[in-house]
Amino acid sequence: MSSSRKISVLFVCMGNICRSPTAEGVFRCQVEAAGLGDTIHIDSAGTHDYHTGNAPDGRSQAFAARRGYDLSAQRARQVAAADFQDFDYVLAMDRDNLARLQSACPPQHRHKLALFMQFARNSPSDVVPDPYYGGGSGFDRVLDYIEDASDGLLADLRKELAVVPRVA
Repeated sequence: MSSSRKISVLFVCMGNICRSPTAEGVFRCQVEAAGLGDTIHIDSAGTHDYHTGNAPDGRSQAFAARRGYDLSAQRARQVAAADFQDFDYVLAMDRDNLARLQSACPPQHRHKLALFMQFARNSPSDVVPDPYYGGGSGFDRVLDYIEDASDGLLADLRKELAVVPRVA
């Protein structure tokens, strides 16, 4: 599919070391496999600056690697004011981070904010739970949810890219 339209997606969690870098890695892999790497720009960030500059949590990297996703090149960063203008989709992993984004986002860009799990088709949750303080099963669950929501997001973006604006 070729399109001159570019779409940008920002995944957001609290510290940008577990959920949002996993979402970035999974979605990037799906986008590349779909041949849309030049059309869809993907990034991730945190609402807090606790881990700025750090690689994703080692457990996130290990569980992702077991499924073929490499998160090692990513580095945590905090959401910046420019992100609200620069990204078409700013997708939060949970309600707390969505609320933080809503309070920081200029009114003209609030339509870009959403929960990432709204794109999921098969998962029982509307949020991606934070696995940081739990065991390995939490990281597997996060991957299950993120893969599901990524599938739905990619399907929606394919439809959006296929719509050709009418010229008056």
